Amino acid sequence: MGKVLRIIYTTYCFIPFLLSFLLVVPLYFIIFNFFPKSRSPHIAHALSRGWAAYLFICFFIRVKISNKQFIDKNKTYVFVANHLSMLDIPLYASACKNTFRFLAKEELGRIPLLGYIVRNLYITVKRGDKSDRHRSIDKMKNTLLENISVFLAPEGTRNKSGQPLLEFKEGAFRLAIAAQVPLAILTVHNTHHLLAPADKFLMRPGTLYAEWNEPIITKGMTDANIDDLKQSTGKIMLKNLQRGIAF
Repeated sequence: MGKVLRIIYTTYCFIPFLLSFLLVVPLYFIIFNFFPKSRSPHIAHALSRGWAAYLFICFFIRVKISNKQFIDKNKTYVFVANHLSMLDIPLYASACKNTFRFLAKEELGRIPLLGYIVRNLYITVKRGDKSDRHRSIDKMKNTLLENISVFLAPEGTRNKSGQPLLEFKEGAFRLAIAAQVPLAILTVHNTHHLLAPADKFLMRPGTLYAEWNEPIITKGMTDANIDDLKQSTGKIMLKNLQRGIAF
């Protein structure tokens, strides 16, 4: 697809995004303010999944998820995934029926309207602020105690390096072991080909792929196992990425 066509396509994509965004913001407001707190995260996650599905249809983007049978929708997990593009966020929601809270950078919470959704739906953290990191860890632990999963990108940021993976932070693995909940690994493919910062956010239609691996049981693990768990997860994702799309 040539640059002119991509500009036209990206301009088109902005229209359904903006219109649906203006619709879902008041819906999120109603959910967070008028529904019981025990139910609102689950209803909001269902709305997020529906919104993601709608956007992908409007964008002429197909989504293929493999190995969904590995994830029990009634269980609580620490989810981890690689992070290549802004398209990853709706892809994570599409791939996961389990209600989860995503760990997001605090700056997103300052964006008008979108920030309201982020502050209520996600767990935010200030990068470089040690005390705020401790607060976010406590909030993630409390989230798991509420039987709501937590979703983290162990690379810590979008991977713009051109390499398959950035070095992992240990937070996700420490959390899974501390809470003794399974670690579920999602590998996403191709999102950076459809939308990447290097292309000045010009989009293209296509197909997004994501695959689950069988969750790693952390019951009985201790802090001494954090590095091994981190390395095992990295090897699984790297193997998936190097193998490429196989479905």
